[in-house]
Amino acid sequence: VLKFLRKKQKFEGDHDCSFFGFLFCCLICGSVGLFFSRDLLGEARSLCTVRDAKEFRLDVLEDEINMLEKEISKGCHQIGFCHNDLQYGNIMIDEETKAITLIDYEYASYNHIAYDLANHFCEMAANYHSDTPHIVDFSKYPGHEERCRFIRAYLSSSGDKPTEDEVLQLAQAVENYKLANHLFWGLWGIISRYVNQIDFDYLEYARQRLQQYWKIKPMLLLDSSVNSCDSNGYAGVGTREGA
Repeated sequence: VLKFLRKKQKFEGDHDCSFFGFLFCCLICGSVGLFFSRDLLGEARSLCTVRDAKEFRLDVLEDEINMLEKEISKGCHQIGFCHNDLQYGNIMIDEETKAITLIDYEYASYNHIAYDLANHFCEMAANYHSDTPHIVDFSKYPGHEERCRFIRAYLSSSGDKPTEDEVLQLAQAVENYKLANHLFWGLWGIISRYVNQIDFDYLEYARQRLQQYWKIKPMLLLDSSVNSCDSNGYAGVGTREGA
């Protein structure tokens, strides 16, 4: 986290204004997650054993990051201020008023909203209060209809009712950004194994996230609609499943 913050602060300082700095990052790299994944990859390579580096295929991940930057940046997506770590432990609900408060903004930045939504959906597969908090059950990833209901409510929060095409287009963009999300947290897990003393199997967590990346990559990148966008600035429509 500290390394992430230092890098974030340096980036902001180099560009004078955090908004335009991260806007540039989003437009050029396709996602803040991908931008920092390259730094995380370098850190992971310097920390992990030769055996782990081989297992996690660290030698090819830079090519994967480059590929994702190229593919995702072709799309036209909405940029906003994102939490980037919106798992259930960071969502507080007042029992009386039912008001929701988000906490822990250490990863927050300007980013594509599709990335933030992808992260939130991926976190639905985790249970950090179980006996095996490092195990991710990807069967709990929300289905297409549930994702669309969530996205519809999200877009409606501005007061404007979204069209069905807008909902479907953002839902597809979210699916594309899952790849960047799996890469980021996979590398985060590898690094945390060596620098964090918390009782958590970071390496197994990283293993699951990166295995899922390789599993779903062919399905998500096969469709050429990944790179299409309409006048509303969303990526092409689709209904592919899998976390």
